[in-house]
Amino acid sequence: MIFFNYIVNLSIFCLFVIFPLVIRSYINHKPIHKVRLWVGLYAGIFTIILVMFSLKHQGYAYDLRYATVILVFAYLGPQAGFITGGLALLARLFVNGLWYQAIIGCLIIMIAFSILHLFIAKISPIKRVLLFFSTFVSMYVFYVSTFNIFIDNPIFHVEYLLFMLVGVAIGALLIESYVKLHRLNFELSYMYKKVEESESNYRLIAENTLDLITVMDKEYVIRYLSPSYKYVLGYEESDMDGMDLSVIIHPEDVYMVKNAWDGMFESNESLLIEYRFRHKLGEWIEVESRCMPVKGEDVSSEHFVMISRDISERKKSEDILLQSEKLSVVGELAAGVAHEIRNPLTTIKGFVQLYKKENKSSKYTDLLINELERIETITSELLSLGKPQAVRLIRVNIIDIIENTLDVLTPQFIMKDIQFKLSYEESPIFITCEKNQLKQVFINLIKNAMEAMDTGGEIYINLRKGQDSACIISIQDQGCGIPEELLPRLGEPFYTLKEKGTGLGLMICHKIIKQHHGSINYLSKVNEGTLIELTLPIAG
Repeated sequence: MIFFNYIVNLSIFCLFVIFPLVIRSYINHKPIHKVRLWVGLYAGIFTIILVMFSLKHQGYAYDLRYATVILVFAYLGPQAGFITGGLALLARLFVNGLWYQAIIGCLIIMIAFSILHLFIAKISPIKRVLLFFSTFVSMYVFYVSTFNIFIDNPIFHVEYLLFMLVGVAIGALLIESYVKLHRLNFELSYMYKKVEESESNYRLIAENTLDLITVMDKEYVIRYLSPSYKYVLGYEESDMDGMDLSVIIHPEDVYMVKNAWDGMFESNESLLIEYRFRHKLGEWIEVESRCMPVKGEDVSSEHFVMISRDISERKKSEDILLQSEKLSVVGELAAGVAHEIRNPLTTIKGFVQLYKKENKSSKYTDLLINELERIETITSELLSLGKPQAVRLIRVNIIDIIENTLDVLTPQFIMKDIQFKLSYEESPIFITCEKNQLKQVFINLIKNAMEAMDTGGEIYINLRKGQDSACIISIQDQGCGIPEELLPRLGEPFYTLKEKGTGLGLMICHKIIKQHHGSINYLSKVNEGTLIELTLPIAG
């Protein structure tokens, strides 16, 4: 019967220890205000229930109320402990007599616990439980000896202390398990929150960057593509699903790229490569990719991350910078050559002028002097490449400049069996320009057209007014034509399609037209000829 009462008391004790821990697990772990007060009251209430089911033996009541007091003192301190102990004492006085002994025993134990707590407050709760239980055993032995309680039956006291030990041990084990699970749950919740925040940040970056982020495995199967593929290359996610990435890499770059990837897996080191991606509309986009292998559990790389960036604009900037450097070199070279040409040119011009005075009937003297003056103008333009000079702009009829240029080139037309056809509107077309510079442009362009027609043919020259107050001069030849992919490079210094050319003629033409706020466009097909269109603003 005594054993049965022990089991009942112990079961009630375990139930009331577990109950708040379980309830706490299902609610949000927010701090509870005045937690010591509420826990002290709760523990005191269920000690009352323990006292009601206490074991009665020869006028004394035995139960686990002091196990509760020990745990409350160990985990929450004297404030909660006194509340629990006070309620336990009231319950004890209510159900049984011997008030004097009960009051003295309870006060001695709680005062001892309070004093002990001052010295052990900083150690772990488990150690505090052990010290409090040891103090309780000492107080219990002192209490039994003082009041001569069952001195002739020590086995009963041993059983009771073991009963208390089991209760305290189970209660401490349950509380510590909850605390550790709570701490683990908090750490896991914190980790999950950080992972979610990190994932959210990475998703935010991946979905809003213009860099192309790709994850591929060793077989080059795509595992992930960032949404930026749609903005940069025009492909929807469904278009890329199951696609071999090499399909949209330029055929000339595929071998190089795959070799680089293979080498990256062998060396386990990141690499930087440049190649071309095909846009969905067909154009090629130059990209720079940083490929980084991701190591698996066995240290070898299982897949890799590739971050690619559109560098088309950067390439254009580099080309512009390179062209600028070439122009600088050309300017210095041209200035030196022009300076050397001017000396003999001055001498030749002087003797021609003397010859004109002595032979006034010569019909070619004026033409020679005009051409020598044009050569002087050309050398001045070469000097302007190295040292810009003021340009004298005047209002002239562009038709007069074209006709004058054709008169100069007529002998070469005859020699090469080439005919020209000039068409224009009846009304004059006035522009503001430096006429000798424009004449130089027309001579260069028409001579290029003539040199492209080895077997003769016709050159069509047309002048018309375009939109937005513009004058359009088109020169169409019947020559060998120029490959379409080479047209963008026309006008670069030292870039030429002629065997003995320098590329400086078209470069100077571009420079002159740009100074006149105009533009030059090329249309050409191989073996069909070339069309050059010059656009110049009409004078107001």
